Amino acid sequence: MAEISRIYSRWGQAPEPLWREALGGRLRMLRTDRDETLAETAERAGISPQYLSEIERGRKEPSSEMIAALAGALDSTLADLALAVAEDLRRLARVSAGTFTRVAGPQAIGTGRAPAPPVALAMAA
Repeated sequence: MAEISRIYSRWGQAPEPLWREALGGRLRMLRTDRDETLAETAERAGISPQYLSEIERGRKEPSSEMIAALAGALDSTLADLALAVAEDLRRLARVSAGTFTRVAGPQAIGTGRAPAPPVALAMAA
């Protein structure tokens, strides 16, 4: 089985983050801000904690119905969640391009430099 390789917008640049990765990160942030466990949130959304974990890690791409259920379980709306994910993607794209003013994380705050882009590895079986 081969890993899916990402498409680079320009040679040598880091790939854009995927929607499912940004969605997962946003869902995890909403859940942890509420001090909830995977099991608590998953139960309200009607899914298994294992599936929620995979969504949060960007491994699974949930259906729109599942995203709406998760948004509701986290006292949000589908529209608000989608807007927040889109804003996260824009912010990540600016960081990758080096056109940011401040990046969260102690290593990047106040340095005026973008952190090194992530390294994408492709494996073939």
